[in-house]
Amino acid sequence: MLSHDQVWAAIDALAQMHRLTPSGLARKSGLDPTSFNKSKRHALNGRMRWPSTESISKALRATGTSLDEFLRLVAGDSVREPMPPARRDVPLLGFAQAGVGGFFDDGGYPAGQGWDEVHFPNGEHDTIYALEVSGDSMLPLYRDGDVLIVAPGAAVRRGDRVVAKTQDGEVMVKVLARKTARFVELQSLNREHEDHKLELRDLEWLARIIWASQ
Repeated sequence: MLSHDQVWAAIDALAQMHRLTPSGLARKSGLDPTSFNKSKRHALNGRMRWPSTESISKALRATGTSLDEFLRLVAGDSVREPMPPARRDVPLLGFAQAGVGGFFDDGGYPAGQGWDEVHFPNGEHDTIYALEVSGDSMLPLYRDGDVLIVAPGAAVRRGDRVVAKTQDGEVMVKVLARKTARFVELQSLNREHEDHKLELRDLEWLARIIWASQ
């Protein structure tokens, strides 16, 4: 027999196991952030509220937890610690290197060998590399020395932060404002710098930023 307290304690334990708060677990599961809060576990009249099977299922899927493991949490048993994500070495370039011809293949990925490298967790993108910010042209968002992880093969949409390289070798970090069959409009992060509207033929490549150190 499952009790109300056991089920909610198991959800708390699941969140703690993945170093999350109950709100963080709900958010990671695609639920309303308050779904697992303690205030939602009883109605104003004191009646017990139970988490739905759908919300539990989403939490298990989001954390990669099996039903058996969750039932062990319900029973008060400990379960395995989450494995740390596998990491890989990715090429690290400076913006000066990125602007020099011959350093990239046709897909916008660094060509050759001998790059400096940084560690980054494995993820959904097979082809990524790192760019080290230099100067203050990207303030206040990115500072000198920050590292940007770039995925050349990732789809880009309006509002994405991107790295663009023009045919004349200029490399810039912008926000994709608009893209048509002929033009791309790029908005500057620093409002003291101008926005750009480029013909696609003048653009060598455009790659989405998927992560940045802060």
